[in-house]
Amino acid sequence: MARERQLSPRTSPRLSRRSLLGGAAAGAAGLSAVSVAAAGPASAAASRTVDVAIVGGGIAGLTAARDLVAGGKTVAVLEARNRVGGRVVNLQLANGGVTEGGGEFIGPTQNRIKALADSLGVATFTTYNTGKNLLYKDGKRTPYDTSGLLGSVPPVDAAGLANAAIVQSELDSMAAQVPVDAPWTAAKAAEWDKQTFESWLNAHAIVPSAKFLLDLACTSIFSAQPRELSLLYVLFYIAAAGDESHAGTLERLTDTAGGAQESRFVGGSQQVPIKLAATLGDRVVLSAPVRSIARSGSAYVVTADGITVNATRVVVALPPPLAARITYDPLLPAARDQLTQRMPMGSIGKAIAVYDTPFWRADGLNGQAVSDSGVVRSTFDNSPPDGSYGALMGFIEADEMRAYDAASEADVRTAVLADYANYFGDKAASPTSFVLQRWDNEGFSRGGPVAYAPPGVLTEYGAALREPAGGIHWAGTETSTFWTGYMDGAVRSGERAAREVLAALG
Repeated sequence: MARERQLSPRTSPRLSRRSLLGGAAAGAAGLSAVSVAAAGPASAAASRTVDVAIVGGGIAGLTAARDLVAGGKTVAVLEARNRVGGRVVNLQLANGGVTEGGGEFIGPTQNRIKALADSLGVATFTTYNTGKNLLYKDGKRTPYDTSGLLGSVPPVDAAGLANAAIVQSELDSMAAQVPVDAPWTAAKAAEWDKQTFESWLNAHAIVPSAKFLLDLACTSIFSAQPRELSLLYVLFYIAAAGDESHAGTLERLTDTAGGAQESRFVGGSQQVPIKLAATLGDRVVLSAPVRSIARSGSAYVVTADGITVNATRVVVALPPPLAARITYDPLLPAARDQLTQRMPMGSIGKAIAVYDTPFWRADGLNGQAVSDSGVVRSTFDNSPPDGSYGALMGFIEADEMRAYDAASEADVRTAVLADYANYFGDKAASPTSFVLQRWDNEGFSRGGPVAYAPPGVLTEYGAALREPAGGIHWAGTETSTFWTGYMDGAVRSGERAAREVLAALG
């Protein structure tokens, strides 16, 4: 695997384009026609008694269910949507193909999602990365080669490149001091958690072009502006972009080759939860949003639309702000509730324009563009492995997404295609079809790709993130110690929650 090193102050900082400009949105949730044949909606007044009730049929909840069943326990998975996958969803295209509306990429050190996909027979292919990248800045379109000395670094001014390289090195060095399992215990946790990422960048990214690169890296990773994020949370997120053998780096978060966007799944990423759910059969109940979780003696009563589940233990595999919308009796510990009140979702959408061919490839372009303007500021080639048709995918993130949350789809399409034409020429203005996924407007996500921590949250309430509340355990990518916000983090969290429950039940 490429680039498995940790930058330090004594290492000459090396910059890559995706290390500062990556479209690292990790996944979100939306509606899809794809569902699990073996699963079904809850029937009226249905009731089940199981060892473990699992709230949420995304990758985290399904993984927990798989491991609990393997451990000899009975389970029921309650999913609010009419499909599985959570923040991972395939969108059907008019030409019969599919594209990813949520999380789609995996890369080096994302070992658990890769192992899960392999076990289910879901193959991967390399994200299209052949040809020149594009920088669109100050109204100027600049294609640039990524095979030279600077790699995929965009051609901003030399002073900006030097400043950004120093800042990246410093962030990696600081992140190396953050324990991934308890970032609030870092020696400088209080200092780092009392400031925003924006305030730190203002003091360190002093060249305007360097600030542009790092601001765009931030929105690409978190779908949030630097002013919204705790510096400590950003450092934790960088530290978590690795595994037990490889330290996390900003570069790995945002790179394509050698980074988090290196590969995609054949047939779309939702193939993973669909096939995983199929192994669980009718243990998975769709269209069953959970309304309440109440203690009843030594067990719990989980009440969802159309079904009630009695269980000894409960795993809630939802983002913290959505887990907070369930009614709990008795009340959750105050620290857990305060935590969930303070962790908002990022704001993100994905816009995919489909064409007869990936015409930009003939122009020597790889479909990856970054921009300082427009509604879409980061794009990828989302065409299928065989290139039988073309698909340009653009992320709409943070302030840009919020500005278009209430807009009509027609207005969003007009704005997006204007950006695509600026980046890839007039042909991009006339797709054969267009699909849009706005996570902010999706009822069982309300944003994405991850619930993040503003200043003061981790040091005051972070310990409540994974701490069970009686017999209620927490899963979901936000609770992972590695690859938080990604599919790999979701798998890891489900595995960890299952281990906790199996240890408790014996």
